[in-house]
Amino acid sequence: MVFVFSLHGYTEAHGHVPDTNKEQEWHMKMLEREQQLLSWVDQFTPEKKAEWSKVLEEKKKLRSKWMSPENAKKREQWKKERMKKIQELKKQLKEGKITKEQFVKEIHGGKGMADWTSFRELRAAIENKDEKSAKNILNRLLTHYKVHNEKLKEKLAE
Repeated sequence: MVFVFSLHGYTEAHGHVPDTNKEQEWHMKMLEREQQLLSWVDQFTPEKKAEWSKVLEEKKKLRSKWMSPENAKKREQWKKERMKKIQELKKQLKEGKITKEQFVKEIHGGKGMADWTSFRELRAAIENKDEKSAKNILNRLLTHYKVHNEKLKEKLAE
């Protein structure tokens, strides 16, 4: 039943049914992750449930707008610029001008790998019944989602 609703939501947002099983699997995984996240918010930071719901809904709308046909040129331009930057960074890495850590940080928009581990850290904190860490990580993730939404708004405004 969840699949039907998520597929319907995807179809509404993108104007087509996902092309591949891989795409459908990815959307299902994201839906499951969002539902898991909101259940943890209910459990550990219920006072922020409305804020989380608003941020996640905004994220969906912004992503849908970014992926829409009218933004195809912007996406292609962004992708082209990003690929050019990656090639330049690969060259610098090969020449020894930057370290592998610097390369990874630059590839991920100035974020170190630690920024990408929050969801796993949250899961571990919950499994270890570490309520204080779970609250801190949820707050950090909320901030991350807000910053991501702002960056996507900027891309759309260009």
